Amino acid sequence: MIYLTYNDQPSGVFSSQVNDVCNYINKHLDAKIKLVAIISLHNFAENRRKIRKEVPNALVLPALPKARYWQFSCIVFALICLFTGERVVISRNVIATKIALFVKKIGLAKKVCLDGRGAIAAEWNEYDVVAHDNLKKSIAGWEKDAVLQADFRIAVSQELVKWWSEAYGYKESKHVVIPCTLQSTFQLSIPEESQLLDLRTKNGYNPNDIILVYSGSTSGWQSFSALEKILGRILAIDKKYKLIFLSKSDESIEKMKAQFPGQISNTWLTHDKVQSFLSMCDYGVLYREQSVTNRVAAPTKFAEYLSAGLPVLISTGIGDYSEFVKAFQCGYIIDENSTIVPVQLNSETRKSMMKLVLDHYTKDANITNYKSLLSSLS
Repeated sequence: MIYLTYNDQPSGVFSSQVNDVCNYINKHLDAKIKLVAIISLHNFAENRRKIRKEVPNALVLPALPKARYWQFSCIVFALICLFTGERVVISRNVIATKIALFVKKIGLAKKVCLDGRGAIAAEWNEYDVVAHDNLKKSIAGWEKDAVLQADFRIAVSQELVKWWSEAYGYKESKHVVIPCTLQSTFQLSIPEESQLLDLRTKNGYNPNDIILVYSGSTSGWQSFSALEKILGRILAIDKKYKLIFLSKSDESIEKMKAQFPGQISNTWLTHDKVQSFLSMCDYGVLYREQSVTNRVAAPTKFAEYLSAGLPVLISTGIGDYSEFVKAFQCGYIIDENSTIVPVQLNSETRKSMMKLVLDHYTKDANITNYKSLLSSLS
């Protein structure tokens, strides 16, 4: 069995949602999945090294420059299937699935599974992911083919399955829903109060501060002004409310800093340092504008916040997660009319957040769906 990616570069998400998935299934379900990653020529040697460091037997190959030439990778992948004898392919997102379906069409694959990470046609057009107009025009047709012609499907959310039904007429039940999960090496670690105080002191915060943290980029937003209003109302309650942006500085953040001096900071951390930093905070902020892309999404930040013991301040309509917050009372739904007064966390609340992530957003918690996937492809 092959897990195929196309033009996905190594990152924290790639590590947890591709490399770790392959390693986990091979170790715990004895599926013998081989990762084939077709990546950009840009920094190819370094990115190949990063992937093979985590998946030593991965086959990492260069793609031709420019996304519109992806069809040439069909020939490369056909040769891989021919010489390896592998006939089952799990393919990440739309173009990888189109490549796998081509190989199936010429008889070199028997089954193809779409690993659907989102509404790709919507994302390309809503957020200008690609610059080439012909690609934007073609992607909906390719996505429809991937959804309807695949033998099986993985969806990151129930909302994505609903979108497939609405947009492409998908009516089957040949799918499993597996959200974005934490690294399988994740272990529950509840810091002592003294450790939290030390972290706060080292980073310039007081024991009584109530710290909100937003982790991720703010670039390209059309709705930062809405987030500014929501969080601004909280910051205005008391100087003890602090807001940290784990992102690179931009004009919008600097504007908020000027409005709330001493209450807002921003810093950029490498992926391996984020978890420790989050653990000293009280709430994670996950705000997205209303769009199809966000409606079906499964942001990795949600599980990261919970794993650090943080309830989530989340906007409406984010994948399955906004409803999850309501159902499990693990945060607040926020919008431009929200008036909430967050309180400082205690150790019991932190423990309950971590318990939720263990029960829902680890690979062990989703092992039944992984088994169903492999059974359907066997």
